Amino acid sequence: MSLKEILRNRWFKLGFWALLYVAWVIWLGNYWWLLGLVVIFDLLITKKVKWLFWKKEYKEGEKHNAWLDWLDAIIFAVIVVTFINIFFFQAFKIPSSSMESSLYTGDRLFVSKLAYGPKIPETPLTIPFTHNVIFGKESYSTLIHSDYRRLKGFRKVQRGDCVVFNFPNGDTVLTKAPAEDYYAWVRTSGRDYTLSRLGPVIVRPTDKKDHYVKRCVAIPGDTLTVRDGLVWVNGEQQETYPGLQLSYRVVTDGHKINARILDELNLNTGELFFDSRLPGYPAMPLTAAMLERVKGLSNVVDVKPNLDTYPYMQESYLYLFPFTDRTHWTRDFYGPLWIPEKGATVALDADSLPLYERIIRDYEHNDLTVNADGIFINGEKAESYTFKQDYYFMMGDNRHNSLDSRYWGFVPEDHIVGRPAVIWLSTDGNRKFPHNIRWRRFFKFL
Repeated sequence: MSLKEILRNRWFKLGFWALLYVAWVIWLGNYWWLLGLVVIFDLLITKKVKWLFWKKEYKEGEKHNAWLDWLDAIIFAVIVVTFINIFFFQAFKIPSSSMESSLYTGDRLFVSKLAYGPKIPETPLTIPFTHNVIFGKESYSTLIHSDYRRLKGFRKVQRGDCVVFNFPNGDTVLTKAPAEDYYAWVRTSGRDYTLSRLGPVIVRPTDKKDHYVKRCVAIPGDTLTVRDGLVWVNGEQQETYPGLQLSYRVVTDGHKINARILDELNLNTGELFFDSRLPGYPAMPLTAAMLERVKGLSNVVDVKPNLDTYPYMQESYLYLFPFTDRTHWTRDFYGPLWIPEKGATVALDADSLPLYERIIRDYEHNDLTVNADGIFINGEKAESYTFKQDYYFMMGDNRHNSLDSRYWGFVPEDHIVGRPAVIWLSTDGNRKFPHNIRWRRFFKFL
């Protein structure tokens, strides 16, 4: 029997697809799905049931119905793409400049779910090819909801990884300003004012929160400190990545830097401001390599880093986690902060509670109350707390233009989505076609 005949043999096909299916079921960890072997057997061997009920089978010479053929193609695409999105890869677009110059605004990515293991959908009733919104309305139903469960991946999140995750503060969304942070508005403006101006609110489950991408700078059990805008973990300064951008005050002789040079530096000119009163650029984000290039320009007089020291603005503590004036932290001088890990126990008191109250109440779903008699968890007085899952600290590489863990705290393990794997397309919103296409980033592996 030739190789071609073997590949066409129905029993060989049955063995091949059954083996793949069993491997998938073992990975899934739900052995009720083994009943699907009956369907595979009937599709390939007995052919008694028309499982593809929407597919029309034509007799020889019969004219094809174009509408039914299109319906068949659409249903097949929806099933296949949904399966791939859940278990393997998902498309994602970089919406902001928080990761420049590592990831650019307009980068289209494929995010690997296999890196850390795919999450089983907690809210499966969703309109295909949408995440949480379609035509301004929620695109999912919470009629069916399951608990968090993650399949086995290649490894865990490591320091230095770029990570896509569900935005922790995205559980409550302002309908008139869905991109704003509801909790930040409430802290600075009050709940009543926030709701009257930007409400009402929408409450979203974990897997339907908006997607963010940042770099993981600290993992469970680490102690993080930020000094002069640079990250230190467990007493050691972390790697300064080539794409890491800090903010600088660039003073010129009164003339703007040539637009061609700004373009060569890959600066986001849409967010760059020239102040003639300085004269120069009050806040120019630069990597180490870009900094040396700018310092060498003939019309640049002085370059100094922009570093926030406490207090850099009135009631600045309301903007930085853990939102207490006892820390005196800024975005450039932050910590030390210990990152919670599963199974670890911490003492609870007035000083430590602001660090962990959102974890206890919202991420690990306990009833938390505080009164004159002390701290109570699920009705019992508590002097300590043991964490049920791991947490991470995320920061954008564009350190002065990034809404990250410094502003909303820890990222729970059940919020991790995946790791960017490849950029398949990148466009610059400040330019017109075809000059807006960043050809050098086509199919760039990360």
